[in-house]
Amino acid sequence: MSDNELGMFLRIRREAVTPAEAGLPTGPRRRTPGLRRAELATLAGVSVEYVTRLEQGRDRRPSAQVLAALADALRLTPSERIHLYRLTKGADPGFTCRGAEPPARTVRATVRALLDRLEPAPAVLLNRLGDVLAHTAAYERLAGPVGLLDGSPPNLARFVFADDRARTVYPDWDRVADEQVAALKQGPFRADADIAALADELTVTAGPAFTARVDTLPGLPKSNGVTRLVHPEAGELRLAYETLELPADDDQRLLVHLPADEATSAALDLLVGRRPGTLRAVSA
Repeated sequence: MSDNELGMFLRIRREAVTPAEAGLPTGPRRRTPGLRRAELATLAGVSVEYVTRLEQGRDRRPSAQVLAALADALRLTPSERIHLYRLTKGADPGFTCRGAEPPARTVRATVRALLDRLEPAPAVLLNRLGDVLAHTAAYERLAGPVGLLDGSPPNLARFVFADDRARTVYPDWDRVADEQVAALKQGPFRADADIAALADELTVTAGPAFTARVDTLPGLPKSNGVTRLVHPEAGELRLAYETLELPADDDQRLLVHLPADEATSAALDLLVGRRPGTLRAVSA
């Protein structure tokens, strides 16, 4: 697997920006919709040779000024800019955002109280490994019968890549798998010993289904969207989700699901034993 996360992120983002978005002429002979290295170099005010060195991993510590110029040229969002900065730190083997702290598994009392308040919505609390730390009763009714809560502790990435049931549970399995890898790759990835250990495990158990994504996907999973899930009792559900990041010291995130359409709303009401209309569909 590649250890050049910074170079891969820059290349993928460069290929995702069209010339038109960057204010450049498209021309009739372009073989790729993204920016060429020379175009990115011009926009960022650096040499094309330097962009090449960054993408190839021969230079992994650009200055703050160069990072800012590249981020502007690539039209990065605030979260993508933070990710880019972390990747430059992750290039130093002596640095990790988390230090030597193990993944958080303690749930604060106020966070448990928040989960109680979220009933009857299916909501789950995760740490940076994707371990399930706590959840609402509605989430247990949703995730338990499909096998997602099996394991000690249950882990979303491990379920998606190592449990044969996952491909039936998620009709859009490829997209779900992409999101799980992106979540693991936030920040320095393998500079985090615990994430590196999980990645090694999934490399063995899932093989190319996992490693090919590690080698081609940047970090930064989508914080919201719609997931299709097939439930043995409720059938196929379309679930809108929102990811709520807790403070950095918690090292946890809250994933809340809501019905994305009226059929899913009615099915979830029956599943969690609530009166009709309790879980209102949201516009996705």
